Amino acid sequence: MTDLSQAKPGLSIVEFATRRRGRKRLDWTDWLTYLYLFLGLVVMFTPVLWVAISSFKTPANLTEFPPTLLPYANQTAVVEGHDEPLPLFDVVGEDGESRRLAQLRRVGIQAQMVDPANPEERIVVPVGDATPVRQLYLATENYTNLLTSSGGQIWRYLFNSLFITVVATAITLVMNSMAAFALSKYRFRGSNIALVSILATLMIPATVVLVPTYMIVAQLGLVGNLWGVILPTVATPTGVFLLRQYMLTIPDELIEAARMDHASEWRIFWRIILPLSSPALAVVAIFSILSRWNDFLLPLVVLTRRESYTLQLALASFQTEYGVRYEILLAMTTLTALPLAFAFIFLQRYITSGIASTGIK
Repeated sequence: MTDLSQAKPGLSIVEFATRRRGRKRLDWTDWLTYLYLFLGLVVMFTPVLWVAISSFKTPANLTEFPPTLLPYANQTAVVEGHDEPLPLFDVVGEDGESRRLAQLRRVGIQAQMVDPANPEERIVVPVGDATPVRQLYLATENYTNLLTSSGGQIWRYLFNSLFITVVATAITLVMNSMAAFALSKYRFRGSNIALVSILATLMIPATVVLVPTYMIVAQLGLVGNLWGVILPTVATPTGVFLLRQYMLTIPDELIEAARMDHASEWRIFWRIILPLSSPALAVVAIFSILSRWNDFLLPLVVLTRRESYTLQLALASFQTEYGVRYEILLAMTTLTALPLAFAFIFLQRYITSGIASTGIK
């Protein structure tokens, strides 16, 4: 039997991704596998790429129909006698000759244009005969305008989201792991009933307990406080179940040996159980980070002051008296997704570590 832990250390990602069942040519199962993976990649990453690319589009480019994949902007030219640069258009005349003109204004289906080389002459052109001169353009000002238009509050929103996510995830890992350790390694009357009771809470929708949760938070005086969002969700039944199932695979001989060496229960939990449960802890941490970072309903009810808003609340309320500025909204959406991507990349390596070994050599 081949030992996976003794795999070739120099195996690259490309070699791993291009493995196949057929030796000389691709087997039909290889074709189905790669087709399935490709479709999954397209379905999962196309919306993400679309939002990221659209965050670099100008407001005019966002409202175009049909929409364009890449960010484009009209090419402009500085014309004498005009303070602002004017957009350029290629106009085909009656003789079939194409001229590049700058548009002064548009009225209905007619546009008044001027030749940049001869700004004194005014030319009236049907809109249907003019084609805008376009070029690839990354509207990086969307991100700079986001920082300036929010008045520096975006950093406050970012701190609130990070504080809630980090603190709630840390408390969740401690609470869930302690409960899972008790349910998996201790034998006491009613342990199965306790586990079933914990899992039964999965059947209760979060909206059902929203009003009682708010009443408890209000009685504690935590309305408008970040701790009012953290404390109600520190213990999750999913995390307890996942950690318990993983801790059941840890041999009891390790715990018995530690007890013979006069190790306390807390030392056993901290020095033996938690390190061996790191893959499961990483999975629970990813679920917790995703849930806390994207949480909207509970912060919407509890956080009543704008200075305590999270990024998700700020994202939902980001509009002016003239309407929604979609270019800034997309830029903020892209920025809010980056911490989740970095967290997943960092924790991903812990998921696969320790799978082949449980601590006994």
